[in-house]
Amino acid sequence: MSDFSYMDNSKTKHSLGLAGNLAQTFMHSPLTLLVLIATFAIGIAGFLATPRQEDPQISVPMVDVFVSYPGASTEQVASLVADPLERIMSEIPGVDHVYSASIRDQAMITVQFEVGEEMGDSLVKLYDKLASNRDIIPPGVSEPLVKPKGVDDVPIMTLTLWSDSLDDAALKLIALDVMQEVKEIPATSKSFVVSGRQEQMRIEVKPERLAGYEITLEQIAGTIMTANSEKTVGNIESGEKSFNLYTGAFLHNSREVESLVVAMHDGNPVYLRDIADVYHGPSETHKLVNFYTGAASIEKKIANGLPSVTLAIAKKSGTNGVSVVEEILERVESMKGRLIPSNVEVTVTRNYGKSAQDKVNGLMFKLALVTIAVTILIFWFLNWRAAVVCFIVIPNVILVTTFFALIMGYTIDRVSLFALIFSIGILVDDAIVVVENMYRRWAMDGEISDATSADAVREVGNPTILATFTVIAALLPMGMVRGMMGPYMEPIPALGSVAMMYSLFAAFVFTPYLALRFKPYIGFFKKNEEV
Repeated sequence: MSDFSYMDNSKTKHSLGLAGNLAQTFMHSPLTLLVLIATFAIGIAGFLATPRQEDPQISVPMVDVFVSYPGASTEQVASLVADPLERIMSEIPGVDHVYSASIRDQAMITVQFEVGEEMGDSLVKLYDKLASNRDIIPPGVSEPLVKPKGVDDVPIMTLTLWSDSLDDAALKLIALDVMQEVKEIPATSKSFVVSGRQEQMRIEVKPERLAGYEITLEQIAGTIMTANSEKTVGNIESGEKSFNLYTGAFLHNSREVESLVVAMHDGNPVYLRDIADVYHGPSETHKLVNFYTGAASIEKKIANGLPSVTLAIAKKSGTNGVSVVEEILERVESMKGRLIPSNVEVTVTRNYGKSAQDKVNGLMFKLALVTIAVTILIFWFLNWRAAVVCFIVIPNVILVTTFFALIMGYTIDRVSLFALIFSIGILVDDAIVVVENMYRRWAMDGEISDATSADAVREVGNPTILATFTVIAALLPMGMVRGMMGPYMEPIPALGSVAMMYSLFAAFVFTPYLALRFKPYIGFFKKNEEV
């Protein structure tokens, strides 16, 4: 009776505090179940909507600035163009490194911004700097060509088109049509085709014929440029109708080019075919892609260095790499027999979405495995009722954390999932401490009452809050590391802190509610005491 009296007196001497008041308010409220169901729904929605990829999205803006200086030597380009631009670019706030490469007639200046700088803001600052310092660039230098490069420019998928009956020039035309349709997918970004010769008109002039007809190369070039044009010369009005008048037409084939009159010699016209050979077909080979199948290949046909081209596709920033890849594959499949002939094979040579999905699925399996292992430990050392309570609370905390990841701009990747796996061992402590102390107080009092339950939560409330904030305080400095590793590891302190903060709320609101719903009969404690 002395113990029972002491516990009754403690309830009158101590206020319940934040933890006890939360438990007392929600342990029998119908709102608690609605909040629990709502947080599960929100968490599942966040889990499905959060973009998935292999690694965290890190902003590392890099910009290439190209300038040409016709007629200048390498030393002149470096001293008159590259060096001044390097000094100008280094003055931009947020720039980490500036370096350049100069060759005859042109130079390239690469500007690398600090990790975490936004690409849009960085480009605005760079364009502003170039425009305000245009006067220090020597006359004759071209306008700078700015090409930004970012992490999202790396292709998430490459498709190789190959055939045993078509050459690389024909394959490139097919790949360009495929690329045009793939770019209609809203989440895709920069795309390009690797290898494949372009269609061109090549004119091989015969020098001895030029000398005989006294014709220069400038005359040939001028004739072709003049003929290969179409201009508007006016319009004609007739009654209520108006017609535009055009003169000239673009050249379409080698026969039209051969028929151009270049000059007159002894009163006779000199055609282009008289002084040159005209070829219409693929250009010279500058890049080469061949396709081979090995022993482990799943392709139906065997390829041993067959002509091929590769279509590379990137995704937009912040989009789900897994869903983008799936949509690309569906679109390509629909093109077979329509844009892609039956004699052209399509092989996926890079699938970032699949590798990301495999790694994410592997970590999610480990996350579930850890949750089950923790539940088994609780069952072993406490009882199945306490294990059920923790088994409900832990997934709730994990799912809600993924929803906060969506709000905070993070993705489901290797680092963020590691943060959740790392947090399980800490966040489960809150629920275990609350459940265990409620069971201890019920055993001491010999009864299960709301007052005892609320006071049990009060007893462990402040220590649990202090322990949670202590761990958060130890984690947060990890997100303040500068350089590449800071933003890369940032999901660990950010999502870990969110998980622990929400686990504290769940321990004071959901855990007492669930513990009372799965409460043991009073003889359970007497049986344990006898044992």
